[in-house]
Amino acid sequence: MNTIPKTHTSGAVTAPAHSTTHGHAHGLSGSLILLLATGAGLAVASLYYSQPMLGVLADDIGASERAVGMVPMATQLGYALGILLLAPLGDRYDRRRIILIKAAILTAALLLAGAASGVGALLGASLAIGLTATLAQDIVPAAATLAPEQHRGRIVGTVMTGLLLGILLSRVVAGFVAEHFGWRAMFVAASASIAAIGVAAWRGLPRFHPTTHLSYGALLGSLRTLFNKHGALRRAALAQGLLAIGFSAFWSTLAVMLHGAPFHLGSAAAGAFGLAGAAGALAAPLAGRIADRKGPELVTRLGVGLATLSFAAMALSPWFSTQGQLVLLALAAIGFDLGVQATLVAHQSIVYGIEPGARSRLNAVLFVGMFIGMAAGAALGSLALAQWGWIAVVALATVSSALALVVRMWPGAAKAH
Repeated sequence: MNTIPKTHTSGAVTAPAHSTTHGHAHGLSGSLILLLATGAGLAVASLYYSQPMLGVLADDIGASERAVGMVPMATQLGYALGILLLAPLGDRYDRRRIILIKAAILTAALLLAGAASGVGALLGASLAIGLTATLAQDIVPAAATLAPEQHRGRIVGTVMTGLLLGILLSRVVAGFVAEHFGWRAMFVAASASIAAIGVAAWRGLPRFHPTTHLSYGALLGSLRTLFNKHGALRRAALAQGLLAIGFSAFWSTLAVMLHGAPFHLGSAAAGAFGLAGAAGALAAPLAGRIADRKGPELVTRLGVGLATLSFAAMALSPWFSTQGQLVLLALAAIGFDLGVQATLVAHQSIVYGIEPGARSRLNAVLFVGMFIGMAAGAALGSLALAQWGWIAVVALATVSSALALVVRMWPGAAKAH
């Protein structure tokens, strides 16, 4: 990883990258794309390692279930704050420097989490992990900036595949490592992985020209200005947020549903469904290629449509045997994951084309919309499952996805960008 070829024809990593206003990088190598995809995946995986380890972790540090349940919340809160308060800095400063600083702090925060002796220290480390894991949201605009325009969808799709695999596989890996080597070992291994990415980025990533000289306050204020100014951005944030409601409702209630009748399955089985979701995520580069050739608007409609159909198909489960229901769930997970991820890649293609000099801020607005949907989906999904059962979760996911389709099919959507 640390022998990344230089990305400039001049061969000098320290030379400024091609202007972020134009976004051309004819020397963008496969090695650099791999570095960006791996970095995005490992950074965002840091948010989820703790989730399958909470039971073991609580016993080891003598914390109550309620107290230890605050750990994932602290991580997600840190990530939300990081997207809002730190991600826009990518337009104001050299993105390479931001990525290196965040990688160094994230490495230290993961080590602190692994060394925590009480829940207070763990919560503090978790907040820091969330804040600095947003380096994933610096890497994606960096990829969009380095990519030649005609290949931007494919390259962003490849980097997003890395990010999505990080999300989907992190729980599986953490569960396995914690069981065999202990929960502290997982945090130490995660820290080492981020340190390696930092070294590789230091060696292989070019510098980026700032595209604005706004003050920090004006930079944050411009998020609202951009949102108000661009209909394509509002539409993308709303549609992705609505899709995220269904996505989050499914994944946040799946383990509880599988634990009860008629399945009586453990957390390992719920983690295995992450592998089904990962199969869908692998198609993100294909979505990017279609967006490059046919336009991202078509991909958003196909993606949202596939997600809606996949969620709706789960309503048929009462007519299947127990084993049949599990197969249906796995197929639906592949389908809606593919739909959600394809739509996200297409939305990023749309958003990055609005104002090339504001890519970090545009990305921040899109992901804040998506994060609001994820938080709402987790809350509404848990409520629906407790009050009305799994079929209510399926209904919530189907309706929210159908509303996203309405947003994308609305007359004038294709003209909005």
